Amino acid sequence: MSQQLDSVSIHKKPNIHFNGRSISYLVEFKDGSKKTLGVLLPTEKPLTFETHVPERIEIISGKCLIRVGDGEFKTLVEGEILNIPENCRFSMQSSEVVDYICHLEL
Repeated sequence: MSQQLDSVSIHKKPNIHFNGRSISYLVEFKDGSKKTLGVLLPTEKPLTFETHVPERIEIISGKCLIRVGDGEFKTLVEGEILNIPENCRFSMQSSEVVDYICHLEL
């Protein structure tokens, strides 16, 4: 896992969801690929998101529970990656701060 992102444009306006429990910034690369760099704050209940393109969620620090569709919750920890299909709902929940990168597979 790389420790930095080089040669990128970062959108200044954050994506804020669930009353600030999830905050991310869109990052665009010269080749047109996109990622979101974000943070998930501790939550008592799962936060449910919906994909429009396939996504790979990479946990940078912390650990969280994540459920794809109606599946079982599984624990994701620092360094792990989970693939989420397009047009799919997934839920995340954590008792600690989680930093992540979401790779948008356009």
